[in-house]
Parts: sequence; C-alpha cells; structure tokens
Amino acid sequence: MAVERTLPTREAADLLELTRDLAVKEIAPRAAGDEEAGAFPRDLFTLLGGAGLLGLPYAAEYGGGEQPYEVYLQVVEELASSWLAVGLGLSVHTLSCFPLAGHGTEAQRAAWLPDMLGGDLLGAYCLSEADSGSDAAALTTRAQAGPEGYRIDGAKSWITHGGAADFYTLFARTGAPDSGGRGISCLHVPAGTEGVSADAPEAKMGMRSSPTAAVRFDGARVPEEARIGAEGEGFAIALAALDSGRLGIAACAVGVAQAALDLAAGYARRRRQFGRPIGDFQGLSFMLADMATQVEAARELYLAAARRRDAGRAFGRQAAMAKLFASDAAMRVTTDAVQVLGGYGYTVDFPAERLMREAKVLQIVEGTNQIQRMVIGRHLAKEHE
Repeated sequence: MAVERTLPTREAADLLELTRDLAVKEIAPRAAGDEEAGAFPRDLFTLLGGAGLLGLPYAAEYGGGEQPYEVYLQVVEELASSWLAVGLGLSVHTLSCFPLAGHGTEAQRAAWLPDMLGGDLLGAYCLSEADSGSDAAALTTRAQAGPEGYRIDGAKSWITHGGAADFYTLFARTGAPDSGGRGISCLHVPAGTEGVSADAPEAKMGMRSSPTAAVRFDGARVPEEARIGAEGEGFAIALAALDSGRLGIAACAVGVAQAALDLAAGYARRRRQFGRPIGDFQGLSFMLADMATQVEAARELYLAAARRRDAGRAFGRQAAMAKLFASDAAMRVTTDAVQVLGGYGYTVDFPAERLMREAKVLQIVEGTNQIQRMVIGRHLAKEHE
C-alpha cells in the first residue's frame, strides 16, 4: 500500500515516486532470494547512485541532491519497506559521507565526494570495536602520525559493508591512550590501502545480504591529507554523525513495520474463517489497528526530528527518541504480523518471519535502545538544570 505523504516540493514528490518505482521493479523482487543466499546487492547501490538517490542530503556541487532530511529519510523508508539491506545500506553510506561533507576541506570534498555520492564508491563507518561498542570513546585503534602521514593499527567490529565497501570512514586514536574522546581523529581510508583487510562476514539471524564484518588495519598508511577535521575532533564528528544516522535507522524501522502491516492487513482481508475474512473479527481488527497506530506515530516522530534538523535546531534528543520508538514499534508490529498470519507467518513462504528477524537488529545498531534511553535522559537532565 502506497503511504500517503506530505512533501515540501514537487521535486520531492517526484523523488519519492522514482524511489517507489525502483523499489517495486528492481529491489523487492530480489529480496527473498538474495537474503536466503546471503548475496550482497552491490549493483543496486550503483543503480541508486545513477538515479541520484545516494547523496540526497548533500550539496549539488558535489553530485548530491541537496534535499532536506525530511525528504531523504522518506526515501530511506521506502527502500527499507522493500528490502532492509538496501534501505539500511543507504543510511550507512550517508553516515559514512557525513564527516567529509560537513568537516572536510574544499580539496577533500572535490576529490572524493562526487564518486561517493554518484554510486562509484560505497562507504562504511568504522567506530565500534570489540571492547568499545556503547563506550565508543574507549576505542584503541591507533593512528600514529609520522613524516609520511599516519600508520594505522587496530581492528573495528560490527562494520556494515565490511569487506564490501570501497572506503572506510575511520575513527582512531591519535592522542594519548588515556585521552578519551579528546584524542580521537577521523580518517578517510580507501579499502584498497595496503594493510586493510576484513574478516569473513558474521553469520546473522537476519540482514544476511548486508555484510557485517570486522575490519583490520595492520600498519596501514594514509597521508596526512586523509584526516578529516583537526586532530582530536574525531569524536565530536562521530557523535554528530550518529545523531543524523539514528534518524536513518528510525526511517528504516518504519519501512520494515509498514511492510509488515501491509502484509498482515492484506492477509486478514483474504483469509476467511467461519464464513468471513479474519480481519472482521475484533481480536484481529484491534491488533491491526494498534499496528497501524504505531507505524503512523513512529513516522511522525522521525519526521518531526528531521524538520528540526532541517531548520538548524538541536535535534539530538528527538533523534534518539525516534530511533528508540520506531525500532521498538517495528519489533512489535513484525511480531504481530507473524501472529496474524498464524502458521504461515512462521514459514519462509511469506516475508513476515524475515521482517521480524530484520526488525530485531534495528534495536541494536547505531546505539542500542538502552543507550538511546541514556541519551534522552541526559538531555532532559541538562534541559532542566
């Protein structure tokens, strides 16, 4: 079912129509088969780049679409409703471009951004480590400055597109070991750099078409010009990127939930028991009503946060709320969709079980929902000092 959207411009409406057309014709038909095979759809990101959808929130002079986040996120939602691996992949790529677009020099942006936004280069965001996930400031990957640039040693964990990306936006320690967030810098590292490698992808319960792997840096060397922003600014850049990235995850969650709602509602209209559609029975009718309400509420929450961002207002608390609520809603809605389909919901003949498995990861990535609650609580404490 097409979502009724309120969009700011005719151009935005055309972008959503283009996205929906690509999702229906090129993306959705491949989702089930590629997920079962664990095949990464790299060609679809090239397709999105050629269609102008891979750099929507960034400047037109570098090949971006110069669209507000309100529009970009609805594109992410549409893609995620057809296949989460693609919607989330777009969100992660946009996240990996954020430091360069916002903090790079003019020369860096001119050299790298056009290929990144045009689909020729796919990115990955390297912040988490095996022993510093939620506590990102405790990372230990080291970038040692020298006469010829930086030597990088360490490993990153749980990297979306690890081993498949063309570049890594890396956060590494350039300060003293005990310098915390103040000693972290951001580096642009091409995947082909000597000393950069990736482990085999993790075997996951869902999102099997989206490779998640540890990425290793063993004496990898990049020039000083690869640093984005000043030394020591990396952690602030990382946190700013994550505020925007959480909105992308919220949009993905709404897309997955919408897909589950559409599946369940359609099935409830077609499936007949006791001489009438099962959707006519109050037990299922109320369940579908709750599902629809949660989807609408989650969508409005992420859009409200996006509009704050577009207006230049603080939106960190609202982004955390949107990610928290939308991903929790997606988990509930997909679980209920399986229940509506009954025994069929537990089989791979219908996508309900896949959507349920996919929803789970959205409560974990880019800050667990427990961390989101901490972020929200800290904002509230500061606002009421």
